[in-house]
Amino acid sequence: MFGNYFYHKSITKTVTAFGTLFNDIQIRHFDDNENPVSILKVPLAYGPIQKFLARIEQSPDGNRKIALTLPRMSFEMVGIDYDSTRKSSVTQTFKSSKVVDGKAINNVFVPVPYNISFELNIISKLQDDVLQIIEQILPYFQPSFNVTVNLIPQINEKRDIPIVLNRIGFRDEYENDFSTRRIINYTLNFTAKTYIYNEIPEDGQGLIKKVQVDYSTDSILNSKREVRYTATPKALKDYNNDNVINSVDDPLIPYGDDFGFNDEIVEFQDFKTYSSSQGIDVNV
Repeated sequence: MFGNYFYHKSITKTVTAFGTLFNDIQIRHFDDNENPVSILKVPLAYGPIQKFLARIEQSPDGNRKIALTLPRMSFEMVGIDYDSTRKSSVTQTFKSSKVVDGKAINNVFVPVPYNISFELNIISKLQDDVLQIIEQILPYFQPSFNVTVNLIPQINEKRDIPIVLNRIGFRDEYENDFSTRRIINYTLNFTAKTYIYNEIPEDGQGLIKKVQVDYSTDSILNSKREVRYTATPKALKDYNNDNVINSVDDPLIPYGDDFGFNDEIVEFQDFKTYSSSQGIDVNV
């Protein structure tokens, strides 16, 4: 049942988009005259906070401790949950906007909404450093910040993904003697409201270039007047470069261009006669 392989990397792209938000944060140190004496780009890595805390006290050669450069940030995906508040009909579809060989439109089932939980950790030994980082993040979340992600490039499907800041935690590990290194840890919890897509049909459908409606003024057996309404695209530009805009240009209208309509109304005074000519048995 689930044998058709597809992989859109929707979750991977959401994780990447989240991490990109925080990969260019800086801190600055100033002298007594408020002149900057150092500028440091805060490192960002993917992984659990426990990994970096353990590395701070790591002793690979048995007698020399290797410490990480602080401050630094880490983030990781900590959960994924279905979001029923954004649920759509399971049979609802939408049309993509990409054109390939005249078959431009793919009917694609609407994506399934999922919430991905993230945890962003900020580690520092100085309170001022971590506050500089926090103040460069918090103003953008009120409480959400939208990120546009190209989730399905083959159909040009871009979605605005709200990233919501849920809570902020704080921990200051400074309980031992003066020789113990101080560790200040801020934890920010986020939720990214992303989407996961089903299989995308490879062959698109052709454009609809004709609409036809048959209707009557009464029941199918008693009506004396039946009408057929037909509408086709009408060119508004000269597409074949003959300096004339006429019906010859109608089939040349490209996908996405503006066009008008050619209207045609055909009346059938005797529906039984018309039905017989079309092979319709009205006596059933």
